[in-house]
Amino acid sequence: MRKFLVVLDDSRECLNAMRYAAYRAAHTGGGVVILAVIEQEDMQHFMGVADVMRTEARERIEAHYEVFAKWMRDRQGVHPSLEVREGDTGQEILKLVEEDPTIGILVLGASVEKGGPGPLVTQMTRNAGTLPIPVTVVPGDLSKERLEAIT
Repeated sequence: MRKFLVVLDDSRECLNAMRYAAYRAAHTGGGVVILAVIEQEDMQHFMGVADVMRTEARERIEAHYEVFAKWMRDRQGVHPSLEVREGDTGQEILKLVEEDPTIGILVLGASVEKGGPGPLVTQMTRNAGTLPIPVTVVPGDLSKERLEAIT
């Protein structure tokens, strides 16, 4: 089964990336892997404080994941899996793709803000020619109806 890899973060455009991945997986008999990365720069504190921050980050990730996972299961019949990692998001994407050969497409949501599509979209599309899988960039301002129509 081919899986769609989507990154869970606090961005607004993450929602459209999740929807797109779920719709495509449902229409193609695929799966969804949701990757959440705890950035190392957020953990540069004393050991006790870093442990508390790491625990809080994981709890927040799991709560967000459950919202998306419930919607995917109930509405799309897709049962996503969650991968939580620590490090640089771009590097963790590449590691996960190497580890899981069933991942066939990376789905990213693009910001519609003035600053551009976002650092992750910029990084991944800049390196798209050397990535082992295709990247689908979903505009952050597409309506739910338009997303359904194109998937």
